[in-house]
Amino acid sequence: MKVIVEADGGSRGNPGVAGYGAVVLAASGYPDERAVLAERAEAIGHATNNVAEYRGLIAGLEAAAAQGATSAAVRMDSKLVVEQMSGRWKVKHPDMIPLADRARKAATQLGEVSYTWIPRAQNGHADRLANEAMDGTRGQAGASDDGAGQAASATTTADTVRAAPAAAARPAPGWTGATGDPCRLVLLRHGQTALSVERRYSGRGDAPLTETGLAQAAAAARRIGARGGIDAVVSSPLARARATAEAAAASLGVPVRVDDDLIETDFGAWEGLTFREAAQQYPELHAQWLGDPTVAPPQGESFTAVADRVARARARVAAEHPGGTVLVVSHVTPIKLVLRAALDVGYPLLYKLHLDLASLSVAEFYPDGGSSVRLVNDTAHLG
Repeated sequence: MKVIVEADGGSRGNPGVAGYGAVVLAASGYPDERAVLAERAEAIGHATNNVAEYRGLIAGLEAAAAQGATSAAVRMDSKLVVEQMSGRWKVKHPDMIPLADRARKAATQLGEVSYTWIPRAQNGHADRLANEAMDGTRGQAGASDDGAGQAASATTTADTVRAAPAAAARPAPGWTGATGDPCRLVLLRHGQTALSVERRYSGRGDAPLTETGLAQAAAAARRIGARGGIDAVVSSPLARARATAEAAAASLGVPVRVDDDLIETDFGAWEGLTFREAAQQYPELHAQWLGDPTVAPPQGESFTAVADRVARARARVAAEHPGGTVLVVSHVTPIKLVLRAALDVGYPLLYKLHLDLASLSVAEFYPDGGSSVRLVNDTAHLG
């Protein structure tokens, strides 16, 4: 299934206020060629035009993969990006190297990808989306962690993902306009650990559940078992999530499958620190991290990197269980990122949304790209 990806990026000042836009269009194999399948737009703060162009390409490739495309024809008005991604020009600038690597990685999920330069006049759709992002008309953005900083102040990036039905004549069944049978994700956050009690950054450290955490996992398992209707259980590889997942799986009589992409953020040198301790020890970097989801802690992982791998995990689950219901047991950041994707909103959701330990949320993802959220932070089973 082939699609066309048109992407653009801009910077008002170069560097200055920057943003990107990308649109995925139907190509061969669709009843309505050049129908809009998905749009993406994001304001990325202070950046250069080339950075914005690459971010637009990455977003477009990822959106194409989410649509199930196996081939993409990329069209951009950035000669630099087209020539570098085609392999005719070397990537020399240090800011471009990691972005080019991300773009290549995203392209591998699509199989065959071609790159063509087009005049700006022929790239109007993506250009409009990029300008809307820079104008701030497509939402706001921010980030989160597991057990620390859940109430941090919001920052100023934006991201929206909008998918349209492949055929305009298809009737819309409800408010979302989505069609088909969705893959329903029942999202369960793991139970309490010693680090979460003290509100410390808890990422890749494999802290076990406390006695309270085990009781929370058991309570969630009873509720999920009584509910039934779960086709599969997928878990983060970390012990706190696996213990929570195994309790639920036992109540359902289904096995647990581990997906490494559902692991919590790698907080690097901040692992085990409180929010205040990290801010005091790394004042400048910590402030940058709060304002830019592409910034990573020392030896750690950025929130945009987390978002990329969580999107991969979500796509795998949806592909393996179309129209099914899957229990996903993970951590606060991955769960918030799934909800963010389902709501089509920016990163500030991650700062503003609180998710309790062992809480349940439900998000649905439709085969035509639509999505909805049915439940958020339900803790009735813990009462």
